[in-house]
Amino acid sequence: MSAPRTPPPPDPRGIAWQVLRRVEAGAYSDVVLGQTLARVALLPKDRALTVRLVYGTLAWQLYLDHLLAGFTHRPLADLDSAIRILLRLAMFQICFLDKVPTFAAVDTAVRLAKGYRHGAATSFVNAVLRRAAEGWKSVPLPARDRDPIGYLSVRYSHPRWIVETWMQEYGAEATEALLRANNEPAPTVLRANRLRTTRDALITMFRERSLDACPGQYAPESIVVSGFDPLNDPLYRQGLYSLQGEAAQLVGYLLNPQPGESVLDLCAAPGGKTTHLAELMHGRGRIVAVDTQRKGLDQLRRECNRLGIDCVAPYVADARTWQPKDLPAFDRVLVDAPCSGLGTLRQHPEIRWRRTPASVRELSRLQRDLLAQAAKWVRPGGVLLYVTCTMLRAENEEVVTDFLGRERTFTLERPDPSLPPSAYALIDSHGFFRTAPHLHGLDGFFAARLRRSDGQGNVPA
Repeated sequence: MSAPRTPPPPDPRGIAWQVLRRVEAGAYSDVVLGQTLARVALLPKDRALTVRLVYGTLAWQLYLDHLLAGFTHRPLADLDSAIRILLRLAMFQICFLDKVPTFAAVDTAVRLAKGYRHGAATSFVNAVLRRAAEGWKSVPLPARDRDPIGYLSVRYSHPRWIVETWMQEYGAEATEALLRANNEPAPTVLRANRLRTTRDALITMFRERSLDACPGQYAPESIVVSGFDPLNDPLYRQGLYSLQGEAAQLVGYLLNPQPGESVLDLCAAPGGKTTHLAELMHGRGRIVAVDTQRKGLDQLRRECNRLGIDCVAPYVADARTWQPKDLPAFDRVLVDAPCSGLGTLRQHPEIRWRRTPASVRELSRLQRDLLAQAAKWVRPGGVLLYVTCTMLRAENEEVVTDFLGRERTFTLERPDPSLPPSAYALIDSHGFFRTAPHLHGLDGFFAARLRRSDGQGNVPA
């Protein structure tokens, strides 16, 4: 009697293909990846490869399509979406992963195609990839001297309208650096829960397990780590940290809530900034968290339980029409506005393919409405903080400038007193907070700290 056969280990390429197909259907890559990787047992190196395949294929989609178009007689848009994604996935490995032999990338794609559809699809994938593997380095890009925007768009795989907008706002050199940085993997950053531990203590715990962990550069509770799954770790389940980028962590310091104060957090779900505000307030005071997303607020409740926070009161409501009669004005109000998210392309590469100039105009109108409503909840002398994770003027300073033109009792103030010293350089000459992947290694965030006058015609210091 022969021994039972051991099932083959999960294939990172097959898992990545499944994730990419769900993203193509509208899901978000980080959410689908998290759900998928929680269900499969992968070696750390295979886990890392899966993540790299998903994010890399999404980020370089336009470039990969440009290359593939030269090796197929059918337009890529006319292909079965699963086959089109499989070609991109294989092409990404051929172009960018030195440790993956070309024959392995092609053979794996052919095997996956065979399992998906037999016959013509398998032959088609095999033929296209073998031709592309031999000739992709000879495919020309748009001529840089005649069409610089087209060249940058294809070379760095961003939609043409985004490149054109950033060229107008930042100039050619900065835009190219930004486009390049957007395609680099983002580091994994944690926020130590100061209610239960310290950053130094947490780093020691990681290093005792031989994990690579070091302090972040800007945010006092930030830890940069690698080589493990932060959402499936005992220390996470104990509520010792949250997963949050450094730029997002600095939002709490910009608002600078104090223990015992009342804080309103509009557009709060899923609550990463809300829980940080509670930690900065040492768990004392009151935070009202408003959002339209019931599931997101349920997640906020779970996070509060995990982190040991009991000063947050969630409300399911549209911030533009929310008018409870039993709440006084707040000491501090945070508007973490819905935005295009174009500052977070390292972590959400698919966003670039979903946004349009029309969607940005719609978001800008929403942001102006939210800011106007939020102003009504700020007590005299209180602080209003407007935040986005995008790098478009239409969603940032243009929204704030419009607001200040309408609301004469508010003024823009520099947030220097509330920021960690290492973050002073992130305030520009106008007093706005800005971060960018190509300048600081952080996601692209924008914030404006606005102070309401004290009712006597003065603006407190």
